[in-house]
Amino acid sequence: MLTTVAPVTPGQDAFAQVAALFDDYRVHYGQAPSARRTRAWLHDQVAQRRLAVAAAVRADQICGFITTAITPASLLLGAAWLIRDLYVHPRHRRSGVAKALLQHVVDEARAAGALRVSLQTEVDNTPARTLYAEVGFRPVSGLELLNLTLAAD
Repeated sequence: MLTTVAPVTPGQDAFAQVAALFDDYRVHYGQAPSARRTRAWLHDQVAQRRLAVAAAVRADQICGFITTAITPASLLLGAAWLIRDLYVHPRHRRSGVAKALLQHVVDEARAAGALRVSLQTEVDNTPARTLYAEVGFRPVSGLELLNLTLAAD
C-alpha cells in the first residue's frame, strides 16, 4: 500500500487527526489522555515553529507522524535536525510507515543543508533501534544525556 508523507500545519484539516494520534502516542507512554490539551499544545509548538510535524497517509487515513526540531550546530556553524517524536498507529506497524517517516525527515534535512539528524530512544526499544540502524542511524559514544527537572510531573 502506498504511503505518502507530507508536512502538516494547524490550518489543515489533517491537523486534528494528527493531534488525536499524538494523544494516542502520549497514552502509549503512560500519560493520561487529554485530546483538548494535546491539540492545543501541539498547535502551539507548530505555530511557534518549535516543532514541525509530518504525517504518513495511506488511503486517506493518517497512520503515523514524526516531529522534528531544528537546532544550531554551533561548532560547525550549521544546523542539526532532531527527531523528537515518531509514532505509528498499531494497525500500521511493521508495514514501512515508520521507515517512510524517517526517510522523509532525512531527505528534507539533507535538502535543507543540515549537518546531521539525531534522535534518542530507550535502550530496550529493540524494534525502534533496529529500524533506526536500517536507516543509517548509529549510536554516539562519548556523550551522556543529562537532565535537570524543573517542574514536577
